[in-house]
Amino acid sequence: WSTMKQDHLTAVLYALLAALFYALNVPCAKLLLAQVPPVCMAGLLYLGAGAGVGILYLFRYPKESPEERLGRADLPYTLGMVGLDTAAPILLMLGVRTGSSANASLLGNFEIVATTLIALLLFREAVSHRLWIAILLITLASILLSFESGGLQFSVGSLFVLGATVCWGLENNCTRAISEKSTYQIVTVKGLCSGAGSMIVSRIVGEPLPAVREILPALLLGFVAYGLSIFTYIRAQKTLGAAKTSAYYAFAPFIGVFLFFLLLHEQLTGSYLAALAVMIAGTLFIVRDTLVMRHAHEHTHTVTHTHDGSTHTHTVTHSHPNDHAVQADGHTHRHSAAELEALLAVQHHH
Repeated sequence: WSTMKQDHLTAVLYALLAALFYALNVPCAKLLLAQVPPVCMAGLLYLGAGAGVGILYLFRYPKESPEERLGRADLPYTLGMVGLDTAAPILLMLGVRTGSSANASLLGNFEIVATTLIALLLFREAVSHRLWIAILLITLASILLSFESGGLQFSVGSLFVLGATVCWGLENNCTRAISEKSTYQIVTVKGLCSGAGSMIVSRIVGEPLPAVREILPALLLGFVAYGLSIFTYIRAQKTLGAAKTSAYYAFAPFIGVFLFFLLLHEQLTGSYLAALAVMIAGTLFIVRDTLVMRHAHEHTHTVTHTHDGSTHTHTVTHSHPNDHAVQADGHTHRHSAAELEALLAVQHHH
């Protein structure tokens, strides 16, 4: 129990660090986008992530076993991860360029909704009622932020940001499928390949190359906001899963809010404040759901009973009040929790 608790708290710390690092992305990228085209900016951010973590990987590589590294069986998820990571930052940079950075950052929380729904529908992760409530609140906040303050006219910038969050939601689940492999290798491959893909797209659409004095800050921002954020995110996923790890990204916009006012001096609108309040409420449900740890109590009993006309004596080990598989005399059959409790009661009575 103490080991499990320590692993859980370490994973939570990794998730919070991932949110902290990523919180730097939008406001700092907004400043750089005045000189760097959006698709090129997305490419530089990922190249900075891959190059920075790749340098760290040079020291880690000799200590890794071949089993820790990505293999042929991981190729479909790796290709999906790279393709989605190429599209997502491009959409985000387009959204940041055409809208406010505060609005874009809060809309980024829709990634939690996308990640959770995909984890539930495609990867069969469990989703609690608290997390569903949080999803509904975050969705409501995202809707509020998706419309211009002057009326019910949908913001094009918000549409780009929402598209980015859906791409990242699917990518989070692809990364989760290979998260047991080398974190250094995953981030290096993800950064270099996705960055190269974005740079190719940038050249195809005819974006001008930025000056060296603008490239270096973008690469550094990419190492911190993408490289270190992705690294700690993957480490958290190993324990928390895709849905709950993504939920901690809800903290990132609230950290970023202070940066918006310090660096960009953006004004708060009524719809922004309303969406922020709803988003905070959703975050509280996420925190409550993530920090609740269920201790699985295992019980072992020896039970003798008659089943299908035969008498069986076997040992039953169970850890939760659901159906239990019971194996004895070379065959397996199932008992519900109620049936098992009745059997145990009779056994204890005798």
